[in-house]
Amino acid sequence: MAENDTSQEKTEEPTPRKIEKAREEGQIPRSRELNTTAVLLAGAVGLLVFGTTIGKALEGVFRASFTLTREEVFDAHQPMIHLGMAALDMAISLVPFMLVLLVASLLGPIALGGWMMSAKAAAPKFSRINPLEGLKRMFSLKSLMELFKGVAKTLVVGGVALIILNYSIPDLLAMGSEDTMVSMAHACSLLAWSFLFLASSMILIALVDVPFQIYDNQKNLRMTMQEIKDEYKDTEGKPEVKRRVREVQYEMSRRRMLQDVPKADVVITNPTHYSVALKYDAKKMAAPIVLAKGADHMAMKIREIANAHKIELVSAPPLTRSIYHHTEVGEEIPSGLYLAVAQVLAYVFQLRRYRGGYGKKPQGTPDFTIPSHLRRDQ
Repeated sequence: MAENDTSQEKTEEPTPRKIEKAREEGQIPRSRELNTTAVLLAGAVGLLVFGTTIGKALEGVFRASFTLTREEVFDAHQPMIHLGMAALDMAISLVPFMLVLLVASLLGPIALGGWMMSAKAAAPKFSRINPLEGLKRMFSLKSLMELFKGVAKTLVVGGVALIILNYSIPDLLAMGSEDTMVSMAHACSLLAWSFLFLASSMILIALVDVPFQIYDNQKNLRMTMQEIKDEYKDTEGKPEVKRRVREVQYEMSRRRMLQDVPKADVVITNPTHYSVALKYDAKKMAAPIVLAKGADHMAMKIREIANAHKIELVSAPPLTRSIYHHTEVGEEIPSGLYLAVAQVLAYVFQLRRYRGGYGKKPQGTPDFTIPSHLRRDQ
């Protein structure tokens, strides 16, 4: 197609099916900066909360390691025993801290894009090692954003580090005159709080990266008008097939309807356009129902079947039009037409009795009164 054909530009928002398919393939917004920030903040908070416990456990390991008896020094098995006990003590003290990091590493990705396990995303893609594709990625908007984030992280984190260092100079100088244990505790506290402030500075980078990742993912999922049309055809079926299905369904319903005409008590007609076949069984029905209805050619077909099975035809144009336009096949007639239809049925039943040798011949078709809201002139 021509280059200026805007129908081929990806300007349309992705359809739900496109989004679902992309999710199955692992194409969802993800922010490494958000994940990194979550883990760093969790680590900083974990150190502040569990740092004392970890420090005491480490102190105990040091004391146990440097206060060996003479017998333990010359026993070849004791170093391994001490090493195992030290590793166990440190592992126990680190479990809460490691759990905090584990939870943060899981919640970080879930916070943007939700939970997802995709085998397709983990499958190898040869396009990733294609030099041409690599060049495209190097000069893409995403690469430019990565460069911007790298520079921003250096400036922001470096700036916050300088501020913290400048603010901490009095504390650093005071440590030289403190007792060794007090100085070590002071240093650990200062390091933990400094780490927390440095990790918090990453929030600024995440606040920029998260909207960009959402925008970039949405942009990559955009579709052309042709893609939307093709997806609609795949989902809903081609128009030609749907039209053919409707034709077959209509033909089947038409045949079933015509098969019910011989069961009718009467067929009322508008001689030029419409025919309606009615059935009424006082023991089974609350009101007469429409067995079949049709216009033009279908109306003539209903009359032919009615004549072939000796079903009475009654010409009642206003009533026929009202039933045709206000009642579907298989439904009861509207309550506003009860009286008019009852007059028709009474006329038909009297006519049957007369032809069977009983009663008098009815005096022509009755007059009908059609409510204004049910009238149809055509």
